[in-house]
Parts: sequence; structure tokens; C-alpha cells
Amino acid sequence: MSPADAVRTELVSIPTDTRPLDGLLYQPDHESARGGVLLFHGNTNNFYSGPSRFLAPRLVEAGFACLAFNRRGHDILTTLEGKRAGGGAFQTAAEGIADNEAASAFFASRGFAEPVVIGHSNGGMLGAHFVAHHPEVRALVLLSAHAGGPGTYLRSSAAGQMAADRAESYLERARELVAEERGEELLLMPGWWFVISAASLLDRHENTPDLLENARSIRCPSLFLVGDLEAPETYPAKEFARCVAGPSEARILENCDHWYTGQKDYVADSVAEWLDGVLR
Repeated sequence: MSPADAVRTELVSIPTDTRPLDGLLYQPDHESARGGVLLFHGNTNNFYSGPSRFLAPRLVEAGFACLAFNRRGHDILTTLEGKRAGGGAFQTAAEGIADNEAASAFFASRGFAEPVVIGHSNGGMLGAHFVAHHPEVRALVLLSAHAGGPGTYLRSSAAGQMAADRAESYLERARELVAEERGEELLLMPGWWFVISAASLLDRHENTPDLLENARSIRCPSLFLVGDLEAPETYPAKEFARCVAGPSEARILENCDHWYTGQKDYVADSVAEWLDGVLR
């Protein structure tokens, strides 16, 4: 990137009904942006790592402003004011949906009321939910978005994540704790993401939006990228392309994992080039 194409960044604070969301607003320094991109991070991730980090500079180079931000459920655990615990271990679907709405409103106040939405993993699933309820969105890019729906906790556990082969016993314990009004109590799990509150575990099991159900309401152009090392029943790129109401493309990347190890530049270029084509 040449000096004329330098990225201008601004650390921002996005208000919610509780604590604000931290984020970074990227803008081209040499000209007006051709549009805005909302970047939704994945489970227990954040705005300064993963796709939210490596996509933004390439998209700014292509002329887009980008807003990358932390949902309240960022990282696994974080320390809040008064040494209170927060983070992904306490997240709920409703909170994540509300955080995306707050970020969208903030972005609109900066002049980007008709954004592109790009989401990775859980951020992709939530991104599809957002776009299904926002017809003004210009385009959607899903990066290894998971299927969501009521089976998501059991499906991820069966794959060795979360509670692994103890999924039912963890559900039983979570129900007991919530019934005893101890929903904030943490449960250590054998698989990623290793620790979760009882209330958040139940919420994930019962309230996670369904990716394919939301696809039927999405009419803007969409692109779904997924690695060939990822399970298609968990990351249903081709099924999404069949279900979605608007024009859609599914791309399966060879020798590629969930984090696009060794292929970040290729993914960033692919997304930028696809957006250039559909928004030209």
C-alpha cells in the first residue's frame, strides 16, 4: 500500500444499554469511501485479531470504510469495571443481536446507512440474522459461518468442542444452576471454548439463530467462503447458497482451516474482488 493509500483509523466507543463496545473505524485517507463494511467477529474473538484484523486493510485499499468492533461477548473472559467478569463465557444470542444493531446505528451516524456485512464463524451466523432483518444491506460475506439453530451446542460438542462427549450432563448441570438462580456460575469444559456460564450454555442450546432459516429472507448478493477442512454439516456453504433468496456463491477453499491459516491474503483478495464485482 502506497503512502497515498494510507489507512486512517479511529478508536471508537459504541453505546449500548449497558457498557459500550470498543471498535476501530478504518477509512481511506486519500478519498471518500465508496461504501462501508461492518465486520462481525467470531465466538470469543475480537476486532483486533482474525478476519476482522486482516480483512480491513485490504478492504480500505479497495475504497471501503470498515467498522470492526467487539461485541460484549468478545474473548472468552474479560475484566470489567469493579473487577466484574465478562466476555464470551456470558454471551447470549439476544445480546449479540443487540450489539450488531448498535454498531449498525453507529455506522449509519457516520454516513454508512447501507453497509456491506462480513461475518466470521458465529459472527457470520449473526450476520445472516442481521441481514435477514435489514434489506438495506448491499451485500453479505460469510466466512465459515456455522449453521446455528437449536442443534448447535450438541453439534459442536459432537465435533469435540465445548462439552465433547459430556454434552447432556453439562446441559443437566446448567439447568440445575439456572433453576437455583446461579446462572452466572462458570462451567469448565473439555473443549473449546473451555469455559462458559450456565445461563450462556442454555441460551446457546435454545436460542441460537438458524442460519438456513434466515437465508430464506436474504435478497442481497452473498458469498460464502469455507475451508475444505471444515465439516459441511457445521459450516453449510452449499446449502446456504441453495436456500438464500438472492444471488449467492459458495466457494470451498482447498487445504484450508477455520482460521484460514496460510491463506489470509488470498481470502482478503477474494472478498475484495467479489465485492468490487457485485457493487460496481
